[in-house]
Amino acid sequence: MPDRIIVITGSTDGLGRALAGDLAREAATTLVLHGRDQHRLDQLADDLAGEPATIRTVRADLSELAQVHRLADQIAEHTPYVSVLVNNAGVGGGEPDGTDRRVTVDGYELRLAVNHLAAFALTRRLLPLLDRGAPARVVDVASLGQAPIDFDDPFLEHGYSGMRAYGQSKLAMITTGLVFARQLDPRRVTVNSLHPATYMPTKMVLQTVGHSIDSLETGLHATRRLVLDPALDGVTGQFYDRTTVARAHPDAYDPRIQQQLWDLSVRLTERR
Repeated sequence: MPDRIIVITGSTDGLGRALAGDLAREAATTLVLHGRDQHRLDQLADDLAGEPATIRTVRADLSELAQVHRLADQIAEHTPYVSVLVNNAGVGGGEPDGTDRRVTVDGYELRLAVNHLAAFALTRRLLPLLDRGAPARVVDVASLGQAPIDFDDPFLEHGYSGMRAYGQSKLAMITTGLVFARQLDPRRVTVNSLHPATYMPTKMVLQTVGHSIDSLETGLHATRRLVLDPALDGVTGQFYDRTTVARAHPDAYDPRIQQQLWDLSVRLTERR
């Protein structure tokens, strides 16, 4: 059997780093680990060098769509197929990225850009590789914290808060994930999202909230399950609260909202 090739975005900290460390212990596995800081990527690769999995690193700042597209090009150039894409990289509702409204180099609100648009663009670009790696999986690390999408003001120039922007971006991720799931043959590529845990003790949580609720191991277990559990072969279009099937915000299932968001996301992520 060929190696599983697993791409993990946001792998140098928090849940992404824990998942990388866990999956590195798997034989016949190649991990393509993304981060935005090369020094931290190099340190992660050094830390995992003695594990059975083959480790590769790729660097990109996902707040800039040109770098998202270059990341997809780089993965496609050096990777014959992808078995699993874990869209884990994200910006929380507060620190360390601040609670004020920030705009990317593309002119997009930061949280929507990183949490949704980057994952959306990367998933679309890697679909041919995922199909070659069939049966393959896309795992979107989302959240129970969801907020309705304001199509009149998607970049939230009015009434901004970090948590509202975060919730909107996570609902957007879940919603387009449901569209991907409907479009793709589940025998070849499945797409599921999850709330891995509540307030894990990550840097993002501790700097914003000041305390944790669930352990990092809870989130790791829930995410690893979507990556590897054979019981989930062919299962697609689901949202999980940890390991339990759950319902996202009702807007995620509204066909009109799905189409409107899909069209907006395509327009905003077209290669420039």
